Amino acid sequence: MDYVAALKGLPKRRDFFIGIDSDGCVFDTMEIKQKECFCPSFIKHFGLQAVGKYAREVWEFVNLYSRNRGCNRFIAVQKSLKLIGERAVFAERGLKIAGIPALDAWIKEESRLGNPALSVKVKASQDPELKKVLAWSLETNQRIEEMVFGVPPFRWVRPSLEKIRSQADVIVVSQTPGEALDREWREHGIANMVDFIAGQEAGTKTEHIRFATEGRYAPEKILMIGDAHGDLNAAKGNQALFFPIVPGREELSWKRFFDEGAARFFAGSFAGAYQQELLKEFDAALPEKAPWQKATA
Repeated sequence: MDYVAALKGLPKRRDFFIGIDSDGCVFDTMEIKQKECFCPSFIKHFGLQAVGKYAREVWEFVNLYSRNRGCNRFIAVQKSLKLIGERAVFAERGLKIAGIPALDAWIKEESRLGNPALSVKVKASQDPELKKVLAWSLETNQRIEEMVFGVPPFRWVRPSLEKIRSQADVIVVSQTPGEALDREWREHGIANMVDFIAGQEAGTKTEHIRFATEGRYAPEKILMIGDAHGDLNAAKGNQALFFPIVPGREELSWKRFFDEGAARFFAGSFAGAYQQELLKEFDAALPEKAPWQKATA
């Protein structure tokens, strides 16, 4: 499927457009996916068993508790390896963990950071480090398929989707593989409440919004809903508005969107003081520095 062409070809039925992230935003799946699927596979494939405790701290900080929360999985590997390389405990235990230049180069040249694109790169290059990254990613997908099910949307998601769908064109904007997104949204009967489900195969979140909206919606009529700074950056990259689902306060955030955020967006009173109030609360929830970095600062 040509996801880019599909996004660009989406029909404009309404004057407003809303993009919604999935993991951690619609579904409370971030913790189980990162802690039980991504991280164990990361420790296994990157040979971090001897420092498993500290590797887990790094992985969870990058992917759950920092401003990098929700980033693409391959960027998460890149950022985690960088933090590991800077943390003394790894070297003290005899592990010299370096970055992966081939991964850095691929991330720089490729915007569709998913397994299909990486598989093509691995086949062409036969790079052993990229093979390792692909093996990690494929095993992670298998773990997710086996482990993650029966996790319903946050309480106020369904009522919010029902509220907005008559006034806005709505799509899923995510860096999760499309197959997993389709499975999760269909499992809980909400796939038919959005117009399109865009995963990592369709490019970055910024690109998803741009492909679907460029030349068709006014910026003040475009809203991104998400739980991570990557979602905020996707909104900023399209001069769009942003409603944060604050990590740790997801239910309250969705209730606030249902009670007032949606109405403000449609009424044109979202930008300005209200938007800044939301961003201030969101910014305070996700730090830049890890606890061990603060301790040594």
